[in-house]
Amino acid sequence: MPKISHLSSSLLFAACVSIAAIGQTPAPTPTPSSLNSDEGQVIKVESRLVVVPVSVTDANGQPVTGLKTEDFRVLEEGKPQKLDHVGTADQVPLDIALLFDVSASTDAMFKFEQETAAKFVRDVLRPDDRAAIFTVGQTPILVQGRDNAEKSMGSIMSIAATKGATAFFDTVSMAADYLRKNTPEGRRKVILVISDGEDNFSENVQRIERKLESNIVDNKPDPDYSRTKSIVVQAQDTAKRSERTRVSKALQDGDTVFFSINPAGSSYTLNSISVFGQENMQVFATDTGGTAYLPKFAPIDTKDTLQNSSNMRKNQATLDLIFRQLANELQAQYLVEYYPETNYPEGRFVKLDVGLQNAAGRKVRARQGYYVKH
Repeated sequence: MPKISHLSSSLLFAACVSIAAIGQTPAPTPTPSSLNSDEGQVIKVESRLVVVPVSVTDANGQPVTGLKTEDFRVLEEGKPQKLDHVGTADQVPLDIALLFDVSASTDAMFKFEQETAAKFVRDVLRPDDRAAIFTVGQTPILVQGRDNAEKSMGSIMSIAATKGATAFFDTVSMAADYLRKNTPEGRRKVILVISDGEDNFSENVQRIERKLESNIVDNKPDPDYSRTKSIVVQAQDTAKRSERTRVSKALQDGDTVFFSINPAGSSYTLNSISVFGQENMQVFATDTGGTAYLPKFAPIDTKDTLQNSSNMRKNQATLDLIFRQLANELQAQYLVEYYPETNYPEGRFVKLDVGLQNAAGRKVRARQGYYVKH
């Protein structure tokens, strides 16, 4: 009997311990982020990875290769960051979205643009790289999802120019969203737009315009109808600037670098709408670390047939040069990655300053900052 009582007591004790353990929330496994080091400093591991695509070229525009992690420096809000990894272009596959403006404002050079872009895709895309093709027209159209160079060349040459309106912002936004959702992790994301950057049909711009116009009129019971035109212009300008900011944020949120080629060339200065269009593309390029190319095309619609023919050849050579420069930039891209030292609130724009420890005449192009995502 004493032996049985002792065994029962032992079993009862074990059962109580087990029940108590089940009733408790298991203590989390300690992680470096919750432990102090011997020096009393907190070791961070639960932090967001920031990815910064960086292009490095020499004084002649040729790609600078062979740079290592220790060659780069990144300042975040002026504070130096410890870099985690730097990948090179030959190590990091490329996803590129090509956007062709098919509106009436760009059709003079359209055939040259197609042929040169197709050649660019053939020369630049490697077996692991992928391209998606969009058209910028009255509505954004995905002509081809991400595919290889051969398929992309055929899709480019199948595009036909139209005489419709231009939903520029909608198309750039759609392409950025497409790359963000469909590009696998660890790949570079690039948008290349062949357009004058003008927008007269994006849905969000129209929606903002109507709201602004309504507010202006509603605030004036007896509006001066002679001011109607100025009211519309004011609303359009405000709407487009607002949409520009939104699209720029979408590009940066997707770690996408923006490049553009303006077929209008130097004639873009002829009216304020064209100037604003080029500004759109320059803002996107500057914000993301890309380039807004503005070629000096010669007119091909003069009364002199021979002059037109000569100008066409010159323009083709100019396009070829631009695409070679673009290829150089893409080949010179690095993917700089680091974990920030500071935790910023959701949605905060964090300014970046990316450069080399020893520039030595080399040009560095990188995004100007990023929006915090948790």
